[in-house]
Amino acid sequence: MESEKIEAVMRMARPNVTVIGVGGAGSNIVSWIKQRGISGGKLIAANTDAAHLSITKADRRILIGEKSMHGQGAGGYPERGEIAARESIEEMRKEVARSNIVFICAGLGGGTGTGAAAYLARELRDAGRLVIGVVTLPFAVESYRYNNAKKGLERLREYCDTVVAIDNTKLSKVAGDLPLQDALGVANELVGQFVKGITETITSASLINIDYADLRAIMERKGLAAIGVGQASGDHRMDSAVRSAIDGQLLDIRDITKAKGVLVHVAGGQDVTLEEVTSAG
Repeated sequence: MESEKIEAVMRMARPNVTVIGVGGAGSNIVSWIKQRGISGGKLIAANTDAAHLSITKADRRILIGEKSMHGQGAGGYPERGEIAARESIEEMRKEVARSNIVFICAGLGGGTGTGAAAYLARELRDAGRLVIGVVTLPFAVESYRYNNAKKGLERLREYCDTVVAIDNTKLSKVAGDLPLQDALGVANELVGQFVKGITETITSASLINIDYADLRAIMERKGLAAIGVGQASGDHRMDSAVRSAIDGQLLDIRDITKAKGVLVHVAGGQDVTLEEVTSAG
């Protein structure tokens, strides 16, 4: 009886997480997470392109701006993406009504992701709800898209608690030897791994637990964030992996010593020692 009571309290205390993929790139990220499975999160794809939405894997697919866009996409115009989000905002509010945490995933530079993501962040960030943007930026040589992306990023930073950004120009650090299409897939995979990892960490019990309060302390109103990935083996593997992650962070943040918080995720085999995990911090 006591264990049943504890389990009931745990279910009530467990945070509700919703992941929204906005636009084509955001929907691809949601599909990646859905195909690999996620524990503790609801996956929503929101797009103006009906054809792309029809092949997206998600718990819920929402064609935003159906009346104004007619399922044909936003044509690369962020203002049209925002119009679509405005048109469908009540439906989106219903989807996140019980959520404590909302991840908004998008590729910035185009129309739907750039225009709709910031508007959704503003409208869904009710009191007490943590909103985290997780986005990719186009290559700097795509000048028109890159300028759109920078404007979209600034707007997103204004309305999200934290925005985690991956700059495709920096992908050479982790995928420089891959064909272009595969390298772009790596960016989506990094975003998907981040969202999936955070969601499952705070909704599932583990040996060293990170809960919703911990995540809020790191993410709430903290601004722009970068992802770094490192892996190593052999002697001093933890130090090498951490150094690689710092040197290989995928956004141009020159001085990370001024960061307001750091979230370190360690994955390894059964032989990972307590000393190694401690040294990662």
